[in-house]
Amino acid sequence: MTKLKTLLRSASALALLAVISAPATAQNAAHSDEIVVTGHAAIGDFGIDLAARDPNTKPGDDFDRYASGKWIDATTIPSDRPSTGSFVNLSEDVRSQLQTLITSAPAGSKYGAVYNAFMNEKRAEQVGLKPLMADLAKVRAIQDKSEFARFMGSTDGVFGSSLIASYIDVDSENPTTNVLYLSQGGLGLPEKDYYLNPNFAPQRKAYVAYMARTFKAIGTPNPATAAENVMAFETYVAELSWDVADRRDIDKTNNPYSTAELESYAPGLDWDAFFAGLGVPPQQRLIANENSAIQRLAKLYASTPLETLKLWQQFHVADQASPYLNKAMVDSRFAYTKSLSGVSENQPRWKRGVTLVNGSLGELVGQDYVAKHFPAASKAKMEQLVANLKLAMADRIKTNSWMSDKTKQEALAKLDNTMVMVGFPDKWRDYSALAISPDDLYADVVRAGKFNADYEMAKLGQPLDRKLWAMSPQTVNAYNGGQENKIVFPAAILQPPFFDPAADPAVNYGAIGVVIGHEISHSFDDQGRKIDATGKVRDWWTPGDAERFNAEAKKFGAQYAAFEVVPGAHINPELTMGENIADFAGLNVALDAYHRSLNGQEAPVLDGLTGDQRFFLAYAQVWRNKTREDAVRQQVTTDPHSPARFRTIVPIRDLDAWYKAFDIKPGDKMYIAPEDRVHIW
Repeated sequence: MTKLKTLLRSASALALLAVISAPATAQNAAHSDEIVVTGHAAIGDFGIDLAARDPNTKPGDDFDRYASGKWIDATTIPSDRPSTGSFVNLSEDVRSQLQTLITSAPAGSKYGAVYNAFMNEKRAEQVGLKPLMADLAKVRAIQDKSEFARFMGSTDGVFGSSLIASYIDVDSENPTTNVLYLSQGGLGLPEKDYYLNPNFAPQRKAYVAYMARTFKAIGTPNPATAAENVMAFETYVAELSWDVADRRDIDKTNNPYSTAELESYAPGLDWDAFFAGLGVPPQQRLIANENSAIQRLAKLYASTPLETLKLWQQFHVADQASPYLNKAMVDSRFAYTKSLSGVSENQPRWKRGVTLVNGSLGELVGQDYVAKHFPAASKAKMEQLVANLKLAMADRIKTNSWMSDKTKQEALAKLDNTMVMVGFPDKWRDYSALAISPDDLYADVVRAGKFNADYEMAKLGQPLDRKLWAMSPQTVNAYNGGQENKIVFPAAILQPPFFDPAADPAVNYGAIGVVIGHEISHSFDDQGRKIDATGKVRDWWTPGDAERFNAEAKKFGAQYAAFEVVPGAHINPELTMGENIADFAGLNVALDAYHRSLNGQEAPVLDGLTGDQRFFLAYAQVWRNKTREDAVRQQVTTDPHSPARFRTIVPIRDLDAWYKAFDIKPGDKMYIAPEDRVHIW
């Protein structure tokens, strides 16, 4: 799973643990080199939920149901969630841990103050829309488009929108330095397809109705007409925007300009005013990701009446502020957002409060979370597991039959230079300059947003610090840092079902081991392979190697595209290719590492399951999931990850070891002939 300001980074992941577990006897423990099962695993005797399996489904017909069919049949998605499953449930457990931590914070705690301010519903009703109206007055007072461009630039980190988004990241040419990146913006719906695809007509209707309610609440004349005007404007923006799959292609998004060159390339927007609002002086080098879209959006800006732009801006200020206002505004926004996910009930206020704390003060609360919930021994074990997986990845590179020696040496150099970060950062952020009041939620949110935006902007032109984290330690996830050439595994994911020191090694390798392999292999997926060992965007592959890789990737993508995940919606292999390859490579690398960990011994048979069978079952149960149809539609439209079910059933069909483990034969529904199986890493 990726650094989310662009679609080039990965934010999905795992870790690896070669430990022992399940029912023990005195004979089991007789020799120190034996694999011992203790029965102390958090799930079952050795880490697998055996009762979840569907014995009436053949593994070769539907491995997801075989591994989790009874769980799928018995599980109901909670009314406030778009999905439920291993990832989601662990995230909910962590959120409960954080609530306990936050509500027991000592007097004077900043994160406790933010939470208390959010939970004070009575105060929110008393304040009403007063703070919002003060912000809207600034928009209404804008006199010309230069002033409006300045305002768009100033919305970084605070309430408001911009046709041009901005962030700081590693320079594609000089990866020791941070530069400014610009990208397309301006949409309120999740992605351009929501404006243009007939399947999303209900969501468009809900969005326009929400805009009309919002305009009425803030006193805009003719609110229905205002909503239609903003919708028409955003539809133009959508038509001019790049498709989501193109936005993750480094070859297409690596477009350098100086400030002067950008002004010449994309006239129509007062760039001097925009950059002044952003607080950025003239730059000799910046990257305009979707450059042709930015050019078109500048032209649209020039031709759009100022009053339309002001209506658009007022709505987005109000929309972004709504979660922190009175109940009427919160409920109005939820009436729209539920159309995107299919949920029927808003999350309890305490959950939304924890989410706010995490987003505002992530590393501050993270320090206390780690101290309470992440033992030092887990960090050491994880670091060793990652080292083992890196060795397995090195072996796969060395023995790769389709890659030349020259490219192999470059790949090995990149792997060797990959930094591993586990649990929590080596150095923590300083939040002492951030002022927080337990009695002023709106101001707290604005100050925290600006504080965090300024923290990011301060990196502009500065040397890259690879030790900084893009996720808080309490995040149930992991990521590959792309040009930073690092892999990061936060503390929160290093728990069952992903990581359990008392589980069978096969289970840990099939769960967190695959996640580790997934993150490592992002450095060599369809986009990661375009970044060299130093973090520079550079083609270090021979033409023949690239041609063979692309041929296998296309073949692999076709397997995903064949699935209609919900009526009328298929997986987009161009959007999901990087994550799909990482899942496949992660499985291969983790299985190799598991076999290596056996030191030549036969894995024990536990409850009738061989070691390889337990490995694949653990992988499938990590991804077991139930998701509402609207949420699936949103995922396949916006998310570079395939839906969970297909992360299980597609990549394993290309692993020979899976066929052997479960005696998969021709005629089984998931069977692929050996000559048609994909070979990537």
